[in-house]
Amino acid sequence: MEGTTKVHWDGAVNAWMIAGDVYRMGRHEWVTEAGWQQMYDDGVRTVIDLRASRERKQRDTDPQVRDDVKARIDVVHCPTEDPDHSDFSELFGPYLKDPEHYGAYLELFGDKIAAVFKAIAASPGKVVVHCSAGRDRSGVIALMLQQLAGLGDDEIVRGYELAARGINERHRTHGAPHAHDPYLSDEDLEAVLIRRRASLREFLGSLDAAGFLAANGVSAEQLAALRAKLGERAGSAANMQD
Repeated sequence: MEGTTKVHWDGAVNAWMIAGDVYRMGRHEWVTEAGWQQMYDDGVRTVIDLRASRERKQRDTDPQVRDDVKARIDVVHCPTEDPDHSDFSELFGPYLKDPEHYGAYLELFGDKIAAVFKAIAASPGKVVVHCSAGRDRSGVIALMLQQLAGLGDDEIVRGYELAARGINERHRTHGAPHAHDPYLSDEDLEAVLIRRRASLREFLGSLDAAGFLAANGVSAEQLAALRAKLGERAGSAANMQD
């Protein structure tokens, strides 16, 4: 099922199918050489990196991958935000980490978010979008794609929950990179998710993904290309709207 199907590429963290030929995950630097080969064999030809420029760094603990292995998959830098924007910290804190703020995020960075969808529409083969944790920035893109694909709110919320649990498990086994986003016990995580599920449902109730993208310069042809990547349910949803 879209949004709840885990993907097993070696080293990939928090990797899930979004819908059709589009996937999400955490940092691409976590993927091993074998994982890059697996992505290629599965038909992935584009990885879209949603992070700000200063986040795109190799860490000492990241696996080494030969350039010729990576070169077969195009890595496109398409940041969803400007963390130096004067309103960023006031609205989102150190980074986006709560569905309560997704509406403000789309309002502030609509042009950047629309650019991601244009990049997906233009990409050959299957596409992976990723941020750092694979939870919120990629989550915003995922839920908009899933709405375009005709998924219901229950499926979309379940996908968010799985991604939140996925990165929390990574924090348990490898340590959390930030004190403001620590590993949470099952009880503490569930308490957070109760509130975040409600915020996400409220956001989804106000979201018109197709209308938002059109208002931010995504053409009818690009929307059609997006729906083609997202599969049959996307076509059915589009036909119902026409």
